[in-house]
Amino acid sequence: MAKPVTTKHPAMQEALALAVKLIPGIFFLAVAVQDAASFGYSLSLPGCPDKCGNISIPYPFGIGPSCAATSINSYFNLTCNNTFNPPRPMVGDSEALVEVTDISLEHGEMRVLSPVYYICFTANTTFTKFTEGYELKHTPFLPSPSRNRFTVIGCNTLGLIGMGCCEAAIPTNLTAWGAMFEMNQSKVWSFNPCFYAMVSEVGWYSFQQKDLVGHLGFIDDRAQRGAPVVADWAIRNGSCPEEGKGIPGDYACISANSYCMDANNGPGYLCQCSKGYEGNPYLLNGCQDVDECVLRKQDPKYEDMYPCRKGICHNTPGGYLCKCKLGKRSDGTNYGCRPLRTRAEQVAIGTSVSAIALMALTCVLAMQVQRKRHKKDKDEYFKQNGGLKLYDEMRSRKVDTIHILTEKDIKKATDNYSEDRVLGIGGHGMVYRGTLDDNKEVAIKKSKINHRNIVRLIGCCLDVHVPMLVYEFVSNGTLSEFLHGTDRRSSIPLDIRLKIATQSAEALAYLHSSTSRTILHGDFKSANILLDDQHNAKVADFGASALKSMNESEFIMFVQGTLGYLDPESFISHCLTDKSDVYSFGVVLLELMTRKRAIYANSINEKESLSYSFLLMFDQNIHRNMLDREIMDKETMVVLEKLSILAANCLRPRGDDRPTMKEVLECLQMIRRHPMHAASDQKGDSYAHHNYEGSPIVVPLNETIYESIEASRLIDDLVR
Repeated sequence: MAKPVTTKHPAMQEALALAVKLIPGIFFLAVAVQDAASFGYSLSLPGCPDKCGNISIPYPFGIGPSCAATSINSYFNLTCNNTFNPPRPMVGDSEALVEVTDISLEHGEMRVLSPVYYICFTANTTFTKFTEGYELKHTPFLPSPSRNRFTVIGCNTLGLIGMGCCEAAIPTNLTAWGAMFEMNQSKVWSFNPCFYAMVSEVGWYSFQQKDLVGHLGFIDDRAQRGAPVVADWAIRNGSCPEEGKGIPGDYACISANSYCMDANNGPGYLCQCSKGYEGNPYLLNGCQDVDECVLRKQDPKYEDMYPCRKGICHNTPGGYLCKCKLGKRSDGTNYGCRPLRTRAEQVAIGTSVSAIALMALTCVLAMQVQRKRHKKDKDEYFKQNGGLKLYDEMRSRKVDTIHILTEKDIKKATDNYSEDRVLGIGGHGMVYRGTLDDNKEVAIKKSKINHRNIVRLIGCCLDVHVPMLVYEFVSNGTLSEFLHGTDRRSSIPLDIRLKIATQSAEALAYLHSSTSRTILHGDFKSANILLDDQHNAKVADFGASALKSMNESEFIMFVQGTLGYLDPESFISHCLTDKSDVYSFGVVLLELMTRKRAIYANSINEKESLSYSFLLMFDQNIHRNMLDREIMDKETMVVLEKLSILAANCLRPRGDDRPTMKEVLECLQMIRRHPMHAASDQKGDSYAHHNYEGSPIVVPLNETIYESIEASRLIDDLVR
């Protein structure tokens, strides 16, 4: 008898006297019985049901005395309880029936659901309990010591310290068992009214605190039908016949191709089908030959179980043979074949190699034909994509002096761009001395737009169906995503915003004034500014760009660009100038200062133009209300005021009154070099002082801002 172990919890100092007494007893385990249908024959006696509900009933078990081996033991007779749907098989006598959930012939095991023993208190000394046991001496069952554990649940019982439960192993050959609760009072009944004891399958039970709560809470929640128990069953009234002696008349292993093995728990024996056979050894001719060859065809998993590599499988009683095909021999394992190295095979191999070589030669010729066809297609694409027009344009200008050279010709003329051939370095590329095939000396220049803040054009391809441009990859997305994306509330310091603004201005200034012909972007906006991992800006997307001579403007039929960034003057006059990009830059500068979109939703969810709203508030000297509060403090207000004035100048209605991008760049560079220096009162008298191209210019802001507001109102009306 096991006495209780008292826990040290303050509320449990009054020990509950709980002891559980193992009277010889049993509960049962269920191990899967193969479905009889998978064999193509029944595992029960002929004419007897082979199932009760979903549970297979193999002989010596049976439903009813005439279908069970009652001559060996009456407990092989099961009852099929049809009051449930599906029906449930039951084992035992009328006084103690338990539900069967599985039976295994191969392992000699049965799984049953056994009631849980308990004692429940409704007051300190008031209780009810269930403690009946099992007597298994005359049954074929014994609880499996390796598959079950004896478990007690309750505070201050035998248990894992403080956890409220304990487990213990059960002995072998246990012929009876029960539980005895040696207690008649409890001072923990208010929070742990019930205590339980049971034998259950290993792994089925894991302790939960809720098992201690409520009247029969554990049983109602987890064990209404009982706890699963694994039982070892065997033919208990006999043993395996000794070699050389006669077989007794009640010997249960009556099938041919079967053998006897001693029970591993208690007395008795079990019957098994011999290797290569399956079925029920307790039935006459119950062990049937396994057709390994058929199984190999039915399921690939049997190919590893019954190997026959590169051979032909032949079934035999209790096994199979792996026969080799003509021209092959055994690989030494009796379960595979390998080819013979005969002369005929060598000739065949030589022929095969020759055929492969011929096929390879055919493939090479086919590839050459394909290359020629591909070159022809490339030439056709070159024509479609304007290559010939370019050639004709060049030839029409200087027919006798222009040559169309391939890259191969260029590499040959410059000794593969040798440094010894360098004549000098031009504004946008290297100049080489070259010698053509006619010994004519020429100068060859690599020319390209190249600036660290402009997305570099890697190359182009004309000899394809759709012409393609190849640009460098910039990894960190666009400025628009950085300012207004899903992670919009992440802080962006002022110095990073100034850096992005300065580098973007550098790119536009380079396009406007550092090339022989001005390049106008035409669609400058935050979505066309890319950022790398260090937040360096790179201007991209020249889809609306134009190439013009210095100081040249041109009438355009359709104004391109993006609403909110579009220069009102260009929109009205249909003339695109470098000052159009300056206006767009002013809007991007406002985005950096306010972290609002060029077209944004106001407090009442109406769309407004950022430039229009800013200029209106700037005129009333309340534009600080629009600035991003993340970058506003006493030290940065001087810088923000300078940036506000610069943005207002970029947004002037007349392009001639706006600064050039070079002047904007110089102003931003000066602000970055001296970010926190005190500034003079630049707005007190409604005048702003700016120095463009070295000459101080004083502009009345009230008038210009009013004109800017009127021009921006046009864009704002389009938005609405």
